[in-house]
Amino acid sequence: MMSQIHPKYYEMLREQEAFLSRVNHKTDFYNGVYDRYEYPVLTREHIPLTWRFDLNQETNPYFMERLGVNCVFNSGAIELNGKYYLVARIEGNDRKSFFGVAESDNGVDGFRFWDKPILLDDTCPEETNVYDMRLTKHEDGYIYGVFCSESKDRSNPDLSAAVAAAGIVRTKDLKHWERLDNLKTLRSPQQRNVVLHPEFVNGKYAFYTRPMDDFIETGSGSGIGFGLCDDIEHAVIDEEKMTSLRKYHQITEAKNGAGAVPIKTDRGWLHIAHGVRNTAAGLRYVLYCFATDLKDPAKVIAEPSGMFIGPRGAERVGDVSNVVFTNGAIVNEKKEVFIYYASSDTRLHVATTTVDKLTDFIFNTPKDPGRSVECVAQRCQLIDRNLKLLESAR
Repeated sequence: MMSQIHPKYYEMLREQEAFLSRVNHKTDFYNGVYDRYEYPVLTREHIPLTWRFDLNQETNPYFMERLGVNCVFNSGAIELNGKYYLVARIEGNDRKSFFGVAESDNGVDGFRFWDKPILLDDTCPEETNVYDMRLTKHEDGYIYGVFCSESKDRSNPDLSAAVAAAGIVRTKDLKHWERLDNLKTLRSPQQRNVVLHPEFVNGKYAFYTRPMDDFIETGSGSGIGFGLCDDIEHAVIDEEKMTSLRKYHQITEAKNGAGAVPIKTDRGWLHIAHGVRNTAAGLRYVLYCFATDLKDPAKVIAEPSGMFIGPRGAERVGDVSNVVFTNGAIVNEKKEVFIYYASSDTRLHVATTTVDKLTDFIFNTPKDPGRSVECVAQRCQLIDRNLKLLESAR
């Protein structure tokens, strides 16, 4: 039986093992808020060879990649029993996305995929694609995965017209997944970037939503919504309150959406979301932060000016360039925060900070005044304070 395995497999396996074992060091980037790392944590090169190649030299004499993978990016994230897990979006060469679990001991390198990808229950015959799962460790005892469930828009003759809904699964071990009904929002025809809040609110399940009129354009949707439902197995939301809003000539002008599951602190829930603006080169995605009230998670209590993380260097280039996107972050027992962000719909990176630093950034960074002249005045005030401090130190 061993003789039937193509010899090229062993050569590539040795190369992949060296690649997976490399240490990921912090770069010299500094802004005092978070650290960046030298290498992405997940790429297409992380995908097991057994997922891509037929190893049998009789049926694959040239050792061709039979089921190729184009990219690995937007990943949900969770910590369990001291280990770091990512449920990654993996896009095949056929453009279909699926989910796979990757595991690491330290959260910054050494991620390895489990033996097989996740095979979801086939309960939605109209569903064509799935992607961008957010993982919520809920107080009801389950781990929930909320993801985009995409189907063809049969009412529109345009071949690219699609409908986006929020699919829901749950598990307790990341191995056995139960598919629940897709989320229904009675006042919003489409939904993407939906996040389940980790605690009950007024005895109900709570979701951060992104109301949309269209698959790509938000239309009348004014920002990140918040809604409650009674039954998670058949989730229906009637009213969606608005939280973080889209704003003219800011990083959320075109659209915005919830990212990682919010982080609970003494001062409020910390959110890492994405904002989108249009440019001459197309849509630009960046990350931004805000905080909501502990007792009323729909109420924004802090929103610092500008972007939190944007694409830099090689991160700017990929299948969909000039994009960073997150749908997963982990807080460990040391209160260290691991923010997993994809660049240009191609690869996944990590940035690390702490809960204290993230809280400081969100609550003490000034708000965007909204106008250029006021932004300059705001900056001049900072300069004046610094000059005064420097003068006093002489």
